[in-house]
Amino acid sequence: VAALVALSFSGAVGLTFLMLGCALEYYGVYWPLFVLIFYFICPIPHFIAKRVSDDSDAASSACRELAYFFTTGIVVSAFGFPIILARVEAIKWGACGLVLAGNAVIFLTILGFFLVFGRGDDFSWEQW
Repeated sequence: VAALVALSFSGAVGLTFLMLGCALEYYGVYWPLFVLIFYFICPIPHFIAKRVSDDSDAASSACRELAYFFTTGIVVSAFGFPIILARVEAIKWGACGLVLAGNAVIFLTILGFFLVFGRGDDFSWEQW
């Protein structure tokens, strides 16, 4: 239960950074909210690889490696998106920094979720 509370708190902190990067009066542009799409699609390759892979005992499989590749591309894109927005002056660099901090916290939270609940024991994310 403590892990779930810690993960929810860190997720709230990450989303707070994202909202601050958008909603502060000095920044006032909501383009960085499009990184929410990356947060939602980040675990999808892992879920697909988990369903498709037949041999869970193998150290690595092509499907799992492809899922890691796509997940890495999604995470890198989520970090690159606010930098590109700041570079073309659609958002300010301070907002970019807040969004990048939020990205780091949210993606570490997603990683922590899979490390804590992805072991396949009695209490796992597969029950949800």
